[in-house]
Amino acid sequence: QILLVNYQDIDNLKVTTIEAARFLHDGGWDSKRRYFLTAANQSNKVAVVDSREQKLTALVDVKTIPHPGRGANIQDPKYGPVWLTSALGDANITLLGTDPEGHPANAWKAVRVLQGQGGGSLF
Repeated sequence: QILLVNYQDIDNLKVTTIEAARFLHDGGWDSKRRYFLTAANQSNKVAVVDSREQKLTALVDVKTIPHPGRGANIQDPKYGPVWLTSALGDANITLLGTDPEGHPANAWKAVRVLQGQGGGSLF
């Protein structure tokens, strides 16, 4: 589960519970800071949460155990804005499309897998 806490009124916190994949670990924001992407590392998925709508947008399958830290945002020449995650124990770097308005066919999909220069992410 993901818990979103609106703390604008500290005396009346609003908590929204969102069901997601198991074993959420870490993650970061897309480049526009609307969507939060978090690794469900033992499920080989990345959960995408729309912070404005306060709902799960997607569960994206990735090849191996995602371990992004906060991830990274870059502009891919073919797929537009993407978010990157490394993997535990292998050299995969997975790029997920993050632009549902400008690149809807690529949004919330693993659009490319690059090979890193090592055995994968540890921390």
